[in-house]
Amino acid sequence: MDPRPLAVVDIDGVVADVRHRLHFIEGRPRQWDRFFAAAGNDPPLPEGVALVRELAADHDVVWLTGRPEHTRRATTAWLAAQHLPTEPLIMRPNRDFRPARVTKRDELRRLRVEREIGVVVDDDPDVVELLAADGVATRLADWVPRPARLHGAQESEGRT
Repeated sequence: MDPRPLAVVDIDGVVADVRHRLHFIEGRPRQWDRFFAAAGNDPPLPEGVALVRELAADHDVVWLTGRPEHTRRATTAWLAAQHLPTEPLIMRPNRDFRPARVTKRDELRRLRVEREIGVVVDDDPDVVELLAADGVATRLADWVPRPARLHGAQESEGRT
């Protein structure tokens, strides 16, 4: 096993502020293409960026996001623009609409086979609760108020 544990970090609501694009998914029909297309304009969240840089001193950072795979290029460009590591980046497979807590738990179980997980940082309380119940050290990213619309997108619609 690698001697450095992993810090597994979510993107939206942890290092990227998505609030400016939530209006795309508030009405019906939801405008998911426009929601994700605007991700490149997310302001960074200073608390999350600072935490990732701190964790990188003694952890290997792995991004685990509910963003769909088709947003990989934009996501990688955004991370690079923030001077954050761009890889490894684990994304939700296109057309996988399971709840975020389920997809992330499955990925964490896969990662744990090969590496020690030092901490998982996520803004979704449901994800944090489920992973903690799985014996994973977690940290809730609570530096931004969590919009109900985002919670629905992650847990009910399996979209981010």
